[in-house]
Amino acid sequence: MSLSRRFRSYFFRGLAVLLPTVLTIWIFVLAYSFIQDKLGNHLKDGLEWLIPKITSSNFFDNLDDRWWKVALSAASFLIVVLITCIVGALLASVVGRSLWRMIENFIMNTPFLRRVYPYIKQITDFLLTQEEQKKMFSRVVAVEYPRKSIWSIGFVTGSGIQRVVDNVGKEFLTVLIPTSPTPFTGFVIMVPKKQTIELNMTIEEALRFTVSAGVIAPDSERSVVLPKLQAEVTEQ
Repeated sequence: MSLSRRFRSYFFRGLAVLLPTVLTIWIFVLAYSFIQDKLGNHLKDGLEWLIPKITSSNFFDNLDDRWWKVALSAASFLIVVLITCIVGALLASVVGRSLWRMIENFIMNTPFLRRVYPYIKQITDFLLTQEEQKKMFSRVVAVEYPRKSIWSIGFVTGSGIQRVVDNVGKEFLTVLIPTSPTPFTGFVIMVPKKQTIELNMTIEEALRFTVSAGVIAPDSERSVVLPKLQAEVTEQ
């Protein structure tokens, strides 16, 4: 291997190792900075005004100004986190969900916002509600979709609709056929259980497979080239 090829190989190998870590840290730093700049600083200003009013001013005279600012910043950040948790708890209720639907309807009817909001929501839903969404899936199957001889990965979400089961007289599965690279959107189909192939993949592995457009596949499901096909490729 030439020096340039070796250098390129080492560089991309190092990049593959470092990039996920660096991007993860960068995203968390960016999120912290956004919360602190847009909300935390306003809360800090409020605390700076409020605390001396309700406590003895002599208590703060002996405190180092730097530590006082750090303490206020930390307190304001924790308050923002607490408010976020309260909003999340509110959205778990019927009233909270109804209120949020009204807000979303308003956003979707606003000319500029409705062009941006759905895409941002798709990304945040994928990043932040992945664990909740995964609970909806029981296992991973392969089904012939959208036509015969074309196989797609799907997540089993249920056992079909009873009326269909009764009329056809077969056991059905409800399957979500995910889209790439956002696997929590897709097409819901009902397919006879006998026409599915259960895959030896976890939900997490199937999600990675979908997000990576099929590049990242578990070792247990990597296909082996058949001898006949190998011979044909060699001849060509």
